[in-house]
Amino acid sequence: MVTSERAQSGYDLSASTVRPKSLDHAYGFDDVAIVPGAVTTNPEMVEPTFTLGEHTFSVPIIASAMDGVVDPKFAVRISKAGGLAVLNLDGLWAKYDDADAILDEIAAADLEESTRIIQRVYQEPSKDHLVGQRIEEIKRAGGFAMVATNPQTTKRFAPIAKEAGVDFFVVASTVTTARHVSRSLKGLQLDELVKQMAGVPILVGNTVDFTATIELMETGVHGVLIGVGPGAACTSREVLGIGMPQVTATIETAYARDVYLERTGRYVPIITDGGLRTGGDVSKSICAGADAVMIGSPFASVEGAPGRGYHWGMATPNQELPRGVRVHVGQKHSLETLLFGPTSKTDGTENLVGALRTSMATCGAQTIRDFHESRMIIAPAIKTEGKIYQMAQTRPAGI
Repeated sequence: MVTSERAQSGYDLSASTVRPKSLDHAYGFDDVAIVPGAVTTNPEMVEPTFTLGEHTFSVPIIASAMDGVVDPKFAVRISKAGGLAVLNLDGLWAKYDDADAILDEIAAADLEESTRIIQRVYQEPSKDHLVGQRIEEIKRAGGFAMVATNPQTTKRFAPIAKEAGVDFFVVASTVTTARHVSRSLKGLQLDELVKQMAGVPILVGNTVDFTATIELMETGVHGVLIGVGPGAACTSREVLGIGMPQVTATIETAYARDVYLERTGRYVPIITDGGLRTGGDVSKSICAGADAVMIGSPFASVEGAPGRGYHWGMATPNQELPRGVRVHVGQKHSLETLLFGPTSKTDGTENLVGALRTSMATCGAQTIRDFHESRMIIAPAIKTEGKIYQMAQTRPAGI
């Protein structure tokens, strides 16, 4: 149709240097499937470990830096379970001595009022003494202290965090690049931050494409978070219209990691962040090339999570353009059930690590690096083919 209209326009375009914008096809979790391997292995032989800096973790799952997901106590619980959790230094625990009272207020509000409350309480500035205090609380209780801050507050909080004994430091924003145009005399220089925080692995995010990822790796950072807008509480895709489906984003950024490794000999892990709900999503992310995943709402739905059954995105408090909403996830299960089972649920929302082990074993992969080599296919009918009775039972209203 478009070609026909061009031909009828009367213009000879054969010699033109102007070209129309082209669109690539991109794929999310429901669009693809993992193909079983020609060789399988026993799940007990699978080791889905994740290495970051000098530490290796038995669970390649990180809890995201959202106040409804991670507080100091929850960070310790996840550390002892074999994973990691990120405490938000721009969040309530670095703003208020009694953050629990604020969390109670947010949970008690109706949906419309909740965003206004979140905007109000987040106007309180973070306190330097609370930044160090929270890190020390996590360390004293035997957890790994992993914290996040936005680029605007990184220079202020990084030295405080290092002095307090932080284990991992994350610089996080909706979109992060190594090249940032700004009116400020000198913005955040990631290569300088890496030197300043020597001995503390630096992770940055978020990004979704090859060029941005490889340029971030060239600054010396130790990990990159992948994903723009897929989170359950994030509305960036609706408000700003930006993003890329997570499977395609993971494949493209994993390619950047491997090219960078080939050039330099240095391996920089990538972490698929957001939009993951089930064991299948975790497995597809890692098969697509992720070294670990970061999730929010599944952890927010754990008994004892700080959100009291709710969670909200890091951009929700924005005063001019909130890009998030408080979502109700309930408190459905224990942390142990979420990660390791046992479970009687058939929707993949529990025993995430067990699901990953079984998926890897079915492909004959004993390590995450092995799993990166497993085959994936575009398969939009993978969750509906032959499932008419399941769909009728579990989704009677067609939703």
